[in-house]
Amino acid sequence: MPDVKKPAAETPTDRRGTMGEKARKAASTLRSKLASLVWLVAVVCALFLATGALLVTLRANPDNPAVKFVLDAADALDLGIFSTNGEGVFDLRPEREKSALVNWGLAAVGYLIVGKILDRVIRP
Repeated sequence: MPDVKKPAAETPTDRRGTMGEKARKAASTLRSKLASLVWLVAVVCALFLATGALLVTLRANPDNPAVKFVLDAADALDLGIFSTNGEGVFDLRPEREKSALVNWGLAAVGYLIVGKILDRVIRP
């Protein structure tokens, strides 16, 4: 009679391997979503800074609540390093428009660079 092999029964190591695969897949999905969230936050920060620079350059009415909100957000996001009041990286104090374009523009680019680096580090 020919020797017929019986199918191997599922062993505990097989089950752990399957559960490990599920855990790896879940962790990979979580890391991917977290990386996307970090990138989104960086882009929103850069948009506030760029819009604030544009509003200053166009001399938008700072008494308008929407303009005030964007300018306040941009002022908070510049972290004091890229300030437009003469304390920023470039001191173009007599011309606030140029100061806002240069300093807030650099800050926006910085947020995008740091956001993309963090995205690449976090993403699996």
